[in-house]
Amino acid sequence: MRIVQAVFGVFHHFELARELERRGHLSAIYSTFPWRRLQREGLPPSRVQTFPWIHTAEFLLQKYRVGGRWLYDQLGYANALAFDDWTLRRIPACDAFIAISGAGLKTGQKVQRGGGIYICDRGSSHQRYQEQIVTDEHRRWSLGLPVSDERDTVREEKIYEAADFITVPSGFAERSFIEMGVPREKMRRIPYGVRLERFSPVGEPPTNRFEVLFAGGVSLRKGVPYLLDAFARLQHPAKRLRVAGAMQPDLQAILQRLPQDNVEFLGSVPQDRLIELMSTSHVMVLPSIEEGLALVQGQAMACGCPVIASTNTGSEDLFSDGVEGFIVPIRDSDAILNRMQQIMEDPALRQRMSEAALTRVKSLGGWQDYGDKWEEFLRDATDQKS
Repeated sequence: MRIVQAVFGVFHHFELARELERRGHLSAIYSTFPWRRLQREGLPPSRVQTFPWIHTAEFLLQKYRVGGRWLYDQLGYANALAFDDWTLRRIPACDAFIAISGAGLKTGQKVQRGGGIYICDRGSSHQRYQEQIVTDEHRRWSLGLPVSDERDTVREEKIYEAADFITVPSGFAERSFIEMGVPREKMRRIPYGVRLERFSPVGEPPTNRFEVLFAGGVSLRKGVPYLLDAFARLQHPAKRLRVAGAMQPDLQAILQRLPQDNVEFLGSVPQDRLIELMSTSHVMVLPSIEEGLALVQGQAMACGCPVIASTNTGSEDLFSDGVEGFIVPIRDSDAILNRMQQIMEDPALRQRMSEAALTRVKSLGGWQDYGDKWEEFLRDATDQKS
């Protein structure tokens, strides 16, 4: 098979590209990151082509906080269109073109005209679904911050319609597409590989206090207010919530309205520190409103830390409710509180969940398994096309 990929930046696409290259299927991967950044991905230079000009400018402006949302939207949309035109002029004949969502509309249609298949790879829920649920969250907190550029959403929907298949990493993401009217037969669920070699217990939770952890972007999309509310009502004389991750503007705007006693905002932390936090916490809570598949859950489990996660995190694809942790509804601080209280009051339950989590992670597929699933899907899809 001859496979070409296109991705904004890196994401998980270079993990897939390495697997396809190892199997002899990769013709090329196109990225909007500069080659200097992509060298570390370990692919032969002959397989990688870059279009870094607009994305690099956008990245630097955001990093140094030059301009604002309007400018970033203009650059992001221009990057998507220009990247598509650029890949359109370069793509060789291939059996399948895998483009991250938002990329490759014209290029994918060219591949289809040449007899190949066009696959849209989406890392989270349907774009319109995502926009609606996060916009609703902003309304709940009386925020007028824009969620996304409507032009991006319209373009994504055109891509969904044009693509032969749409791949997603979780059952939640798949259901969001079906709910938004995408035919079930167009969907394929391929969970990400979980690389856990570096994640293992390096300590134990203390016996004289109750430690709760949140890890991820500190935002409304991640459901942080519901965790803060639940934690404030948790009955324990010595409790602490450690929040590891960068503070996002939407959460920063309402932070003073939220309870913060015994809460430590740590900002972004290096991986070694994250492993320590996971190992020494009694539970990690991830109450996200929307995301495709949060791999931080598998990382916590590999450190022996039970997880309380919402239904909209891909949790069902990683662990079983009541075994390695608990799965709760979104926006339900009472459910979060009850499950934290349950783990806090029953050390034996917490120990069983910790041991079950360590056992479960051994069965989670790595990136080689991810490559195996993609290879099987691609063979079936290209055989069906021909």
